[in-house]
Amino acid sequence: MQLFRLRQINNGTFMKLNKATINMLRIAEPYITWGYPNLKSVRELIYKRGYAKVRGQRIPLTDNSIIEKTLGKYGIICMEDLIHEIVTVGPSFKQASNFLWPFKLNTPNGGWRRKYNHFNDGGDFGCREDQINPLLR
Repeated sequence: MQLFRLRQINNGTFMKLNKATINMLRIAEPYITWGYPNLKSVRELIYKRGYAKVRGQRIPLTDNSIIEKTLGKYGIICMEDLIHEIVTVGPSFKQASNFLWPFKLNTPNGGWRRKYNHFNDGGDFGCREDQINPLLR
């Protein structure tokens, strides 16, 4: 869980999916829910709940100068560049994702349905694919 930077309940991060990370997700699957967010969800998350990690400090993303100072060398100079890099999983995705502090999310409206069953079985954990978007809002 620490490799995913998920140290608290209801935290969220962005990850690049490859064979190694999918296998790690399969191992941790009973404890997490994951999916593929769309552009609207990513934009809402970063604008509403986005914090930067600058020298180990959690700093709110209030203006583009914070982003430009840290990620300017990778060609990311504003909030929209950061969102584009995350959504398209561009060449500087790792640096952009590491720059973002893990998101503190709320529990779903009405609570979790069935935490101990897989999403395919009517529960909550596991791969939701595109159904992660309603959970993020």
